[in-house]
Amino acid sequence: MIGIISAMHDELAELLLVLKNKKTTILGNREYFTGTIHQQSVVIVFSKWGKVAAAITTTELIRSFNPTEIIFTGVAGAIHHQLAIGDIVYGTSLVQHDVDASPLFPKYEIPLLGVSYLKTNENNKLYQAVARFTNHYFDFIAKEEANEFNIKTLKLIKGTIASGDEFISEQRSFDKIKHELDNVQCVEMEGAAVAQVCYEYNIPFNIIRIISDKADDSAPIDFPVFTKKIASKYAKGILENYCS
Repeated sequence: MIGIISAMHDELAELLLVLKNKKTTILGNREYFTGTIHQQSVVIVFSKWGKVAAAITTTELIRSFNPTEIIFTGVAGAIHHQLAIGDIVYGTSLVQHDVDASPLFPKYEIPLLGVSYLKTNENNKLYQAVARFTNHYFDFIAKEEANEFNIKTLKLIKGTIASGDEFISEQRSFDKIKHELDNVQCVEMEGAAVAQVCYEYNIPFNIIRIISDKADDSAPIDFPVFTKKIASKYAKGILENYCS
């Protein structure tokens, strides 16, 4: 069984529409949707925002559903200057940008784990599913919807994703992450917490993030509309392909 997590319902709403034999289980004030996608058993859940919420959700998912792997997908703010709205970051490692237990431990190191960067699973099949989506983008996203967010072409970039309990929207925070952490492509609020739980439970983990904004002082887009019209269709296109 594959575990699929997003922070918000709208990020996976389209994927839920193709879930067959759907059953809902309520645990810890969260709805876990089990069923099949192209004969592949999956469990889909919305973690809510932030590292604590994501860790609670992931732990319950592992203990109650025993997944063989976990995939997180959703939106993120760009850190790398080459990334634009609509681009995809395929995470190769995750770091918590708000962890600092110095001088007892090095800054950004997770206390008692001895690591700062948690590597994702090397899953070539999933990466190829993302690449196929990228190459056939307009089979999944209407050009009118893409134009609404000025998406003309699509980039797929591998790299590090930074997580923290802060919505990064100020240049000061943006610069700190960019200059202090290596190879960070984007920033969000859940991924590294999920990665840590999977690391400690020895569950393969991967993450796919869709760029919804620049994590600085630049003008924001209509976030709810982007999530519903664009990001949800990314998840459906990629994960349906992966499960087939």
